[in-house]
Amino acid sequence: MDPLSATLFALSDATRRGLLARLATGDTTVSELAKPYDMSLAAISKHLKVLETAGLISRGRDAQWRPCHLEAAPLRDVFEWLDSYRRFWDNSLDSLAEYLTVMQKQGSSDPGP
Repeated sequence: MDPLSATLFALSDATRRGLLARLATGDTTVSELAKPYDMSLAAISKHLKVLETAGLISRGRDAQWRPCHLEAAPLRDVFEWLDSYRRFWDNSLDSLAEYLTVMQKQGSSDPGP
């Protein structure tokens, strides 16, 4: 699977997006990440493995503490991919606005029936 597909797959799950949102506030442990969820540590670990495989998180080692850390670089790739579509929609909406302006001008100069 290519990196962009792996990132999009990882982001497709609400739990994983929630885990990333929590990690955006700072490093933490798996136990802390699991607290808000009604699922086992094993289930949270599976979600973390998907995020790790996509390169969205890393796990450190500090004595017995194994903090999870957000790695945001793959998110930049998603942003850049989506940005081309934003430009498409911006251009399309600009064209629509120009068309509506022309139509309004034609309508106001038309004497009618």
